[in-house]
Amino acid sequence: MSYVLRGVVGDFDRLRLLSDDVPSAVVVPLRQRLGLLPVTDDVFDELTDARHGDGPFVLMSPAFAERLEDWSRGGRLAYVEADFFGGDGSQTTALWEDGRQTWGPEHAWLPAGPRENWPINAVLARLGAIGTGALDLFDTIGFGQERDMEGWRRAGLRALDAADYDAWEAARRAKEEADARAAAERDKYVRRDDVPVVLDGRAVMEVLGIPPSSTVGAAIRHLQEVHLERGSLTRDEAAAELRRWAQSL
Repeated sequence: MSYVLRGVVGDFDRLRLLSDDVPSAVVVPLRQRLGLLPVTDDVFDELTDARHGDGPFVLMSPAFAERLEDWSRGGRLAYVEADFFGGDGSQTTALWEDGRQTWGPEHAWLPAGPRENWPINAVLARLGAIGTGALDLFDTIGFGQERDMEGWRRAGLRALDAADYDAWEAARRAKEEADARAAAERDKYVRRDDVPVVLDGRAVMEVLGIPPSSTVGAAIRHLQEVHLERGSLTRDEAAAELRRWAQSL
């Protein structure tokens, strides 16, 4: 499976302001208030009048470097590239701040060495990103959410309606909560394969006097939850429990 990334990384809201005069530019929200401006071919053409590799970078030119220098006068930003296929590949990064390149370019063929020293992880640390749990900064920040430049462009388009990073984060959390509630609601009607139950679907329909429906699955799921809380039930106890449960619906 391939993976391609080329983009400018920095504060989400500031990257939006900086790239406002670049017609094709979009900014993808990442974690910890960071954003990624995917440098597609169109964006690169709009940023510079000459496209060619420079040193280890695939996309770089004097005009592009000048734009990054200018953008960095208000805060740190990085340019990152990654190319992987089948688990092997390379990363190249550099850091700009105060109007000049202060670190890099760092290039490495991977996987090799400690992950925290891989170029993208190293530059994210210099941008102030903080690791959480066992994930490296690459995954913590969200660089695993897409796998090619078109995917990154679409991710940026999806965020266009957010007024700023806080609005995007609020919408993201609201969607996560709504998805969790929907999943919990669906789970009410799904029988668990790892919990025994003394009444099958036919018996449930006979006890409750109902036709085949989603209520049958919900009833069996309820008996399974009771089993987990109180232990095994006899058939008579299960039938009585179902009648009490049905009356509460």
